[in-house]
Amino acid sequence: MNTAESKKNQEAFNTMKIRIAEIALLCVICLALAQCAVNPVTGQKELMLVSEDQEIEMGREFYPNGLWGDIGGGGEYKDERLKSYLKDVVMRIHSVSHRPSLPVDFAVQNSSVPNAWAIPGYVVITRGLLAGLDNEAEFAFVLGHEMGHVAARHSAQHMTYSVLQQIGLGAAGLALSGTEYADLALGVGAVGSSLLLLKYSRDDELEADRLGIEYLARLGYDPDNAVSAHRNLEKISGEYLRSAGKNPVEKGFMEDLLSTHPRTSVRIEELQQMTALLQPVRVIGDGTSRTRYQEMSGPVRKINRIYLDYYDKAVREYQQGNLSEAESLLTRALGADSRQPGFHAMNGFIMLKKKDYTNAQKFFDAALAIDKEYEPAYRGLGTLRYLREDYSGGIEYLKQGLSLYPQDLNAHYVLGMSYYKMKRYKEAAPHLKTFAEGTPKHPEIHGILGICFENSGDISSAYSEYAMQVKVAPDNEIGRHAASRAKALKPAVEKKNR
Repeated sequence: MNTAESKKNQEAFNTMKIRIAEIALLCVICLALAQCAVNPVTGQKELMLVSEDQEIEMGREFYPNGLWGDIGGGGEYKDERLKSYLKDVVMRIHSVSHRPSLPVDFAVQNSSVPNAWAIPGYVVITRGLLAGLDNEAEFAFVLGHEMGHVAARHSAQHMTYSVLQQIGLGAAGLALSGTEYADLALGVGAVGSSLLLLKYSRDDELEADRLGIEYLARLGYDPDNAVSAHRNLEKISGEYLRSAGKNPVEKGFMEDLLSTHPRTSVRIEELQQMTALLQPVRVIGDGTSRTRYQEMSGPVRKINRIYLDYYDKAVREYQQGNLSEAESLLTRALGADSRQPGFHAMNGFIMLKKKDYTNAQKFFDAALAIDKEYEPAYRGLGTLRYLREDYSGGIEYLKQGLSLYPQDLNAHYVLGMSYYKMKRYKEAAPHLKTFAEGTPKHPEIHGILGICFENSGDISSAYSEYAMQVKVAPDNEIGRHAASRAKALKPAVEKKNR
């Protein structure tokens, strides 16, 4: 076959591939379009590839990572009396919502950042926001707004659109029904549970506001508390910014921090218009239940002040390398309240930096004595064993931590490096790969991953990681090793690809 014929055949083959892709895409979209679900809020049919069971499963998968890894982190704030009181309010909101059959659980997130979020199966408010609200009706509106997003299936809509985009990218190789493709895409992470907290559109936010007000009215709260809640949220956000050392006029900071909750004068006006459209509401009592809320939230307000004044500042000093100042602030925090596991664990990490391993052990143990599920303490103990070169001893602590917070990148790194030091390369690779995906510019991780893959017999992956190491940091020791190994492996990889 001459060159012209070969070129002509190749062009024909490429054209055929494009046609196949177009036909496959069209078929999948048509099948998907046939799968319309009724929106629980509007009662209208809408394209929906994500089933309710999938929503719940993704919520279950996301929840621990959101609780520990969301802005501010911290896990669950433990106060059973407060939780029982607030959960009763949440369950009453849930009972009058548009999806009362969904399972739901509630938690206070141990973070000073004023925020709240809901995913299928869970609704969460941070300690910082809870401490700043004035009454039960404001709390009910904030959580009713978040639960409104779930009721209206806003996250599921985002996922559906993302699945269709993935179908467009993969249609040439897949001839699946809409449901099958959704199962595959969601299962392998093409969409994944991270989409559960995407920034909502303005229309989504307005609908959630309307639902929050509607739920307030159904429960006998004065719906005007929606307006006071928004005004209070502005005040709380400003206080947090000042405490965090940020200027309240810095554009973009709070918008990014609380991107799903824009709070402007326009938004207040919109809320006022929504409440004005309601029929006369039968208000129960004073419509706020302020006395009960103030009594029940009193302890958390005091503790939140300690976090703002000492612990949060200590964390920032630690991050800036000012260990003595951080230690001094934590001493004051512990003097004010010694029952907060985070205060002890943070001291443990300071001791690790100072290479005072004996005291580090004591602080981490103290944190776990208060809360046996305090994940950073397990990471701290695993890191302590790693620094002492007791790799096998640290692995169990790190695994325990990851069972609580599966996406803790630092725990994955230390666990992967523990396996690496023990030359258990196949076990090291997935943990180091997770860390590399979250920290792609780390100066050594790609070269170390290359060594793991090469020693595991995965030459193609080894070559890719070595090439990435050369791109990120070619001049350090691991970078020079990566360049040498990439050069050596290149012929074999090219031959394999051919």
